[in-house]
Amino acid sequence: MAELPLPPGSTIGILGGGQLGRMLSQAASRLGFDVVILDPEENSPAGRVSRGQIVAAYDDPTALGVFGRVCDVVTFEFENVPAASVERLAEAGALVAPGPTALAVAQDRVDEKTFLNAVGATTVAFAPVDDLADLQAALETLGTPALLKTRRDGYDGKGQVWIKSPKQAEAALAELGGRPAILEARAAFTRELSIIAARGRDGSVAVYPLGENKHAGGVLRTTNAPAQIDAKTEKRARAIAASILDGLAYVGVIGIELFDVPGKDGGDGTLLVNEIAPRVHNTGHWTQDGCVCDQFEQHIRALAGWPLGPTKAHAQVEMTNLLGDEVEQWSKLAAKPDQRLHLYGKAEARPGRKMAHVNRVKALT
Repeated sequence: MAELPLPPGSTIGILGGGQLGRMLSQAASRLGFDVVILDPEENSPAGRVSRGQIVAAYDDPTALGVFGRVCDVVTFEFENVPAASVERLAEAGALVAPGPTALAVAQDRVDEKTFLNAVGATTVAFAPVDDLADLQAALETLGTPALLKTRRDGYDGKGQVWIKSPKQAEAALAELGGRPAILEARAAFTRELSIIAARGRDGSVAVYPLGENKHAGGVLRTTNAPAQIDAKTEKRARAIAASILDGLAYVGVIGIELFDVPGKDGGDGTLLVNEIAPRVHNTGHWTQDGCVCDQFEQHIRALAGWPLGPTKAHAQVEMTNLLGDEVEQWSKLAAKPDQRLHLYGKAEARPGRKMAHVNRVKALT
């Protein structure tokens, strides 16, 4: 097992070759590390900017064995990597962060919300759903409208359906293919906030300013950061982040999505945790041009056992995702002096596919 802190020249392994893996690899290179990617797609976006790539399925035992031997530390770029693969690497002696516990919790929405409530991070009311009888009982308890989601997988608005009346229960379950699900009560929130935080190997915690997010069709469109919030809300968000990180004995960067729920009769509101992502996060892309140490470098620092970097914002940033053929605007966007374009190197611009993002930067007010 590698000794910490990892010196420059060490090798970092990343499970996943998409845009997050690409930006993690670029950050690692700036700090003097070599990077090896494991991804089933040949010529992946991350693989093309890294020292090398192993082309194999995430659960390929031979590939995992080689991957674990050539890498000093291993991480992942998305939470749908099989938890068993991460466990296999850890059992073989590879230094893996975040660990398999964080990954397993984030992969099951019932386990995730159960964990969150246990560490004092409040969520909407919810109920597990395995069949129609479960769903009907949950609807009686939680009422309508309510959101039915698959327990596992599903992202960017996929794998979920709103139920506006108990009469829609059977059709909603069929729409999800009868898969194990979770029913979530509706959250009467005014806006979605997110917080990007990191925990080092020594237990130190670093938290970035909150961002405010706008979605369309279940997909993130923009994040504005730092968000306009009061000191009490920021303090609560930071406490939530710390409790989650410590509860998971976490190492690395985590993304936490929050619902800002107003109080009744003018009283104090509350923050509800929507979900966590045990990795760098789309809502943290603003840090690339708004902070000295962005979320990608912060994650690499944490993995390597280095001191965590500063998280204070030096600019106001509006991050906008470019989906599908919106990326064809690259020439126009690249010409704007207040914007910085981040292209992902993906070959095919399919509708709704995240192809790039652009950060519009302005002075803090």
